[in-house]
Amino acid sequence: MAARFGLLPALLLAFCLLFPSAAVAASFEYCKKGADYAVNVSGIDISPFPIARGEPTTFTISAYTGDAISEGKLVIDVKYLWFHVYQETHDLCEETSCPVSAGAFELSHKQTLPGVTPPGWYTLTMTMIGEDGKPLTCITFDFSIGFMSSVADS
Repeated sequence: MAARFGLLPALLLAFCLLFPSAAVAASFEYCKKGADYAVNVSGIDISPFPIARGEPTTFTISAYTGDAISEGKLVIDVKYLWFHVYQETHDLCEETSCPVSAGAFELSHKQTLPGVTPPGWYTLTMTMIGEDGKPLTCITFDFSIGFMSSVADS
């Protein structure tokens, strides 16, 4: 009986390694704890997971707003270990349908990491800025590129 229970975890691990998840929900934190942001984030999905260098990865943010949003910006900052390595700014309406009605909505950002992206831990900070220049929300989350992460053929 004990041998069967020892085999089950090994089979489950083998299954997970052979058939990796197509998406994973990432945990996140707000940039300022206790801040009263106009947009509340309920979740983040990263697909595909694990992230492959040189192939597109989609970050989907599920959120809620009490007020309609007609325009804004999405600022993405990336740190590798503790070093700031990248920043880009997008029109919010290119990442979701505008105007955003009050209620639940999703924001989807697609990013292709260069094939030379070093393995390790990365921290992504996403700030949504309203038309008045004030932050609507700001979240941060970690993801990793493993040493064995695949690299797309060029």
